[in-house]
Amino acid sequence: MGEVYNFPTSRPPNAAPETCATAKGEVDLLIGAQAFPRAVLLLARSFIAGYETYPRGAALFATQQRWLLCHAALACHFRVANADGPGLTRRTLAHVALQHGIASRNTAHAFFDEVLKYDVIRSAGGAADGHAAQAVPSPAALSMLIRWYAVHFEALDLVDNGCRAARFLAQPESMLACMQPRVADVLLSSPDVRAPRPFYAIFTWADAGGLLMDRLVAGISPEELAEPNRYQTDVNAISHLARSSGLSRAHTSRKLSAAESIGGMGWSGRRGHSPIWISRGFYEEYAGAQACKLLILNNAFEEATAAIMLASEPNLKPQARSLVSTTY
Repeated sequence: MGEVYNFPTSRPPNAAPETCATAKGEVDLLIGAQAFPRAVLLLARSFIAGYETYPRGAALFATQQRWLLCHAALACHFRVANADGPGLTRRTLAHVALQHGIASRNTAHAFFDEVLKYDVIRSAGGAADGHAAQAVPSPAALSMLIRWYAVHFEALDLVDNGCRAARFLAQPESMLACMQPRVADVLLSSPDVRAPRPFYAIFTWADAGGLLMDRLVAGISPEELAEPNRYQTDVNAISHLARSSGLSRAHTSRKLSAAESIGGMGWSGRRGHSPIWISRGFYEEYAGAQACKLLILNNAFEEATAAIMLASEPNLKPQARSLVSTTY
C-alpha cells in the first residue's frame, strides 16, 4: 500500500485553521500509508460498536447535518469552559447553525429540544429559561464523545505507531476543552467535509445513513482490499443491514438502490440473497473522508497538547514556548 506515514509538524496553537482542501497532498499521503486500510476498518467497526453501546447518541453522529450540529453544540459548551463564549443554549446553537449554513433556526431549535428531551444534553440550571437557558452534555454523551476521539487517535496511532490515545485518555476533559472548539471550527468551514462526494453523500444525508456505510465497510476483510475494482462484504441481506443500523428495511433498500444505480455497490449473486460488494470508488470516498477527519483531529491533538503544556508552565521563556509549539 505504501510507506509508513510521517505526520507533519503541527502548527502553533494560534495558527489559522486549515481545511482539508488546503492539505490535499497530506490526505493522499495518509491514504497511501501502509497501515491506513487497517485504520479505516478500525474506525468503521468502532462506529458500529458505539451504536450498539449508545444508539441514540451514536445515531446523531451518523447523519451529516446532525453530526455538524453536534460539533457546533459541543463547541459552544466547551468555549464557555474556556471563558470564551456564552455556552450552549438554543440561541447560540441557532446562531452557529445559521452562521455556517448548517440548518435553519427552526431546525436548530428542534434539534436542541430533541437532544434535551432524550438526555443527550441536560439543563445546566440557573435562572435563565427559554432560548437563553444553558445546557451541558449528559455524562453518557461525554463518555461517547471521549470514546469517539479516542478511537480516532487509536486509528492515527495504527498509522505511525504513536501514543495519542493513551495521552488523550490520561486527561480527556482538559483535552476536549482545548480541542473541540478548534475541531468544530475546521469541520464547519471545510469544503471537503461540507460537500461530500456522490457515493458518500447518498448515505450521509439520510437518517443515520452513515451507519449503513460503516456497516458495509466494517464487513470487508483486509484481504478483499487487494482486489482491483470491488470489495465483497459479509452483508447478505437488507434486513440484517437495516437491523444493525436501526433503520427500516424500506429506507435501507432505497439507499442501497441509489448507490447501486451509480455503480457504488451490488450483489455478488441473487439480489437480496448474496453478499453485497462495494466499488473501489465507494471505498475510496469513505476512506478519503476518514483521512480528512483524522488529519483535522491530529492537528487539534497536537495543538491542544502544546497549549496544555504552555498553560502548565507559565514561566517558560519565549524561546522555549516557541519550541513547544512547533514540537507538539
